[in-house]
Amino acid sequence: MAAAKPTVVLLHGVGLDHTMWAPTAALLADRHTVITPDLPGHGSRPPATDGVTLADLADGVLDEIPVGSHLVGFSLGALVAQHVALHRPELGATLTSVSSVCDRTAEERASVLDRLRTAEADFAASAAASLRRWYDGTDVDPVRVAETKATLLANDIGSFLACYRVFATADAELAPDLARIAIPALAVTGENDPGSTPEMTHRLAAALPDCRAVVVSGARHMLPVERPEAFVDSLTTFLGACAHV
Repeated sequence: MAAAKPTVVLLHGVGLDHTMWAPTAALLADRHTVITPDLPGHGSRPPATDGVTLADLADGVLDEIPVGSHLVGFSLGALVAQHVALHRPELGATLTSVSSVCDRTAEERASVLDRLRTAEADFAASAAASLRRWYDGTDVDPVRVAETKATLLANDIGSFLACYRVFATADAELAPDLARIAIPALAVTGENDPGSTPEMTHRLAAALPDCRAVVVSGARHMLPVERPEAFVDSLTTFLGACAHV
């Protein structure tokens, strides 16, 4: 009887939904069972309410994560994956944090809070700025960029802002407890990511007990969309090494 495929759970970023993972899921599907939930407040889920917490976002996807899954989170999804690994350790065999922030400095926190204020004042302008930050100077297919834009603009604005506040603050909540996440971990980001910087990736790798860092040359924030092959190569290399330990 053939062995069961390992399960990979992919958690998307703020303002996005499971469709961002289409290039990654296609590359993983032959050898893995791929699960791509929508986080609470995103995609097909009802809007999140003001005051939603990181724990709320994590609790909202627990039923879709089988025991022993490989947890993979992008940006906000990385913080959710870290929360799951910390509080429900039986669910995660490994943890991969993609384009993740970690324990922001005062300057880094001021920058993200400034982006939050921009979104509160003019959501459309904020979405346009995000698209420029993510895709300007890349060779991503314009169709894919248009899909990202449509997903962003389809958000309930109040729900987006509530979830963005989690993204802007929850790394400080997680930071004191990262050393308790004992499962093998990977932190990966793009060399040119202006928000979830290579420095943050190395900071996260240093904070977790068993974590390796990978920086993908030339890539920006939307690593799984911009460079899916490079991202999947990093992920599967990591998973393969864990399987042979």
